[in-house]
Amino acid sequence: MTSISRPKTGVVPALRALCATVLIACQIVMPPLAAAQMQGLPGMGDGEMTASAERQLGDTVARQIYRDNDYLDDPVLVEYINDIWQKLLAAARVRGELTPELDERFAWTILLGRDRDINAFALPGGYMGVNTGLIAVVGSRDEMATVLGHELSHITQRHISRMLSRDARNMPVMLAAMVLGMLAAAKSGSRSGADIGQAVAMGGQAAAMQGQLNFSRDMEREADRIGFGVMTQAGYAPQGAAAMFEKLQYASRLNDNGSYPYLRSHPLTTERIADMQGRAQFKPGADVVMPLVMDHAMISSRARVMSRPGVDILRVWIQSVATGEFARSPPAQQAGMLYAAALSANELKDFGAARDLVARLRERTAGNAPAARLARLLAAEIELSAGQPARAAALLDAKARDRPEMLLSAQAGVATRNPAPMIPPLRDWVATHPRDATAWRTLSLLYNAQDEPLRAIRADAEANVAILDYVAARDRFKAAQDLARQPGAGPVDHYEASIIDTRAREVDRLLREQMIEEKKGQR
Repeated sequence: MTSISRPKTGVVPALRALCATVLIACQIVMPPLAAAQMQGLPGMGDGEMTASAERQLGDTVARQIYRDNDYLDDPVLVEYINDIWQKLLAAARVRGELTPELDERFAWTILLGRDRDINAFALPGGYMGVNTGLIAVVGSRDEMATVLGHELSHITQRHISRMLSRDARNMPVMLAAMVLGMLAAAKSGSRSGADIGQAVAMGGQAAAMQGQLNFSRDMEREADRIGFGVMTQAGYAPQGAAAMFEKLQYASRLNDNGSYPYLRSHPLTTERIADMQGRAQFKPGADVVMPLVMDHAMISSRARVMSRPGVDILRVWIQSVATGEFARSPPAQQAGMLYAAALSANELKDFGAARDLVARLRERTAGNAPAARLARLLAAEIELSAGQPARAAALLDAKARDRPEMLLSAQAGVATRNPAPMIPPLRDWVATHPRDATAWRTLSLLYNAQDEPLRAIRADAEANVAILDYVAARDRFKAAQDLARQPGAGPVDHYEASIIDTRAREVDRLLREQMIEEKKGQR
């Protein structure tokens, strides 16, 4: 799920969030002598950032990401990424890379960003950012597992904590650079002003981090080694690692045209490339080709369209399925092209064309169960967009318990004024996935459609808790309490009211803790 604002359009908010993050990091890892000059900073002990402190830092970053307009919770893409992520986590547990303490304390959450830049990045406290641009270019699940496994290893090996703790004296320099960058960008809304601000910020980072270069290379080698072990332990093909490194190596030879931020944060070296070639057991210079799987081709197409490429590109994708290139393409590639065309037509509100294209897609994917499912879900999505919820409901299985189908079925239930069948499955889902804000908000819509305002308000409050917005959550819980106590409101569900009171107290505690940390950050 971007998660992060694109530098081209959101420099000021992104730098402002980064300033806050670096400031909090300064407080957490400042050497004792410097910390003695500042009030309220946590004790360092042996100088290593604790798991709890890192999670706190991660929550601060995640809170900003959830507020970003480019944060994306697309059920289909999130399901795809999370399936790989959960397998990697399970493998890391088996290998002992993911300790019980970190397993319990860290978030282990993917944050998807609507961004065409090809990037993924480890964040503090078990969060990981993945751009739609990365999903759009990887050729297989194995390639994606290579990237996610590498980033997961940065987290499990505490690389962020180790880097901050090792060079804590440079934190004030980095913070000053971030502030200067933010101010420079704020003075101009132009592209040049944004670039100047970013250059100032990056220049400061470079000066501060120069002494860590060797340490960072060691981290990259360690993440390569452990990540490769994790992804193969999870059942992914080592050829996927070879293919992904080959893609990155090719992009690196082109000196990175700017679409691969991953290369700037994870620079390739001859040593790293040779080491991965040895681990994947393929000859240097040999082409590594992973077969294109039909449902993966469709997922990549969805990521491309979700990245908002612009009206002209959407029209090109629609027209591409009438070309000779399409006719000569293998079935998996045709499925991907048809998926992109149908979704593009839907984005352009050309529902007639979208229906025709998805019908061709369903014909092409018949006999391939995973691909046929994605085509059917897209057909339902198109009908919902076209204002035909009854047609969408006819395409969906209300008894299905996978997240994308449940959420689509719930939307159809709300639109057809038949919410009752979808309330129990979504209620069960949030019981085991309490941080699923989208599921909570969908459940709130269902309760509203069933005229259960108290439960609807509580579900909305829980959605705000899930995205760490405790102020909004407190306000919604207070609204629920006021409704429950309102004279003449009718019969009150005392069990629900009791849950609301308990959760309201818990959110008040979380908000107090958050405010204390924010006050520390302002000192």
